Amino acid sequence: MADPYITLNELAQELRPMSQGIEWFESLSAEEQSNTLHLLSHFCIQARATVEDGPESIRRAGLRATHTPAVLITRQRINQQLGKIASLTPHDERLKSFRLLIAVLAVADERRRERFCSDGCGHAWHRLSVDTPEASA
Repeated sequence: MADPYITLNELAQELRPMSQGIEWFESLSAEEQSNTLHLLSHFCIQARATVEDGPESIRRAGLRATHTPAVLITRQRINQQLGKIASLTPHDERLKSFRLLIAVLAVADERRRERFCSDGCGHAWHRLSVDTPEASA
């Protein structure tokens, strides 16, 4: 998984399993993890994430509602909360943040696709596919 832009969108679209995404994320340095979380936060803003996306995103990420990123995502001023989530520094919080931000992107982008892209669009990330050994056989 070389290009983080593609990798993150593949994870959000469930074209790659989250276990593979977590393995990739954990292989990054602390600085690269931070950059990835901020990039994900930006993607969520672009996809027009809302506070209402919080509960479903928490469920999809497999987090408890009491985990710090989960608490933050359900507060008002979503753009500020996404930035706070991306800025969490303890390792376990970064991993939870990664899972949650992938889920937020998935929820927000699904809504965006239904409302604005159902008749086609020019978004390259809406035309991704992953070649797997099974698919190419």
